[in-house]
Amino acid sequence: MKAQDIMVKNVICVDMDERLPNVKQIMETNGFHHLPVTEKGKLVGIISDRDLLRLISPFIDSASEQPRDLDTLNRAAHQVMTRQPITVKAETPVEEIVAWLKRVDISCLPVTDDEDHVIGIISWRDLVNHATF
Repeated sequence: MKAQDIMVKNVICVDMDERLPNVKQIMETNGFHHLPVTEKGKLVGIISDRDLLRLISPFIDSASEQPRDLDTLNRAAHQVMTRQPITVKAETPVEEIVAWLKRVDISCLPVTDDEDHVIGIISWRDLVNHATF
């Protein structure tokens, strides 16, 4: 089995200048845990829900909200993304994908073509859903 057999296609990506409120909304609306970041259609980074939890103030929309809390929303995707994410190609064997996830302690891998365009994404959930026991 290869990446192309289990990857999620039609991946939603955001531009590197996208602001965090929109990034957060896209992730919440679609139930995503990871969002690829592109520049001119090419993958340049990835944002996880953990990145947002770490960076966005938990006091937003609460009685304790302060102006500095709202400032955490003014960041752009390129300011919080993980740059140069590890990627795989459509032909990459699933065993190699599992090895990457275990070795580097990441939970998803974007699938790119030869020009670094995102053609899919694979998370550990996709691997579990396709596991044959």
